[in-house]
Amino acid sequence: MVELDLIVEEDAWSEIPDLESVCQTAFDAAVKVEPAEGIVALLLADNDVLHSLNHQFRSKDKPTDVLSFPADPMDRPMLGDIAVALGVAKEDATAQNKTLADHLTHLLIHGYLHLLGHDHETDHEAEKMEGLEIKALASLGIDNPYSTD
Repeated sequence: MVELDLIVEEDAWSEIPDLESVCQTAFDAAVKVEPAEGIVALLLADNDVLHSLNHQFRSKDKPTDVLSFPADPMDRPMLGDIAVALGVAKEDATAQNKTLADHLTHLLIHGYLHLLGHDHETDHEAEKMEGLEIKALASLGIDNPYSTD
């Protein structure tokens, strides 16, 4: 089970009804496909915050949708931190013709898998990680985000 420590810095995230429940449901689905126990600190912020974090930790001078910061194993039960940018997430959700809640769910599952060491730097890694994401999303009735249909 993942315990959620939710920090909402951008009030506009409240446009998602039952926001905390949506987030917890995403982590619950992720745990079913890749089990772990611990605490995830989740920051729901704006583009400026993610831009700053992306620049500081990845040397990329632009906002991004989601960032994951795995905790050191010595910091257990903390699994790590995830931050999501509202503006980028909304733009991507619109472009992909999905609800913001469904896209946030995908981003949280994606971020959770990063906390557990998954990555998508190679085709093999990406295929494995995307397969886990697709399975977790399907358990919630959310379509495959990687489908080209």
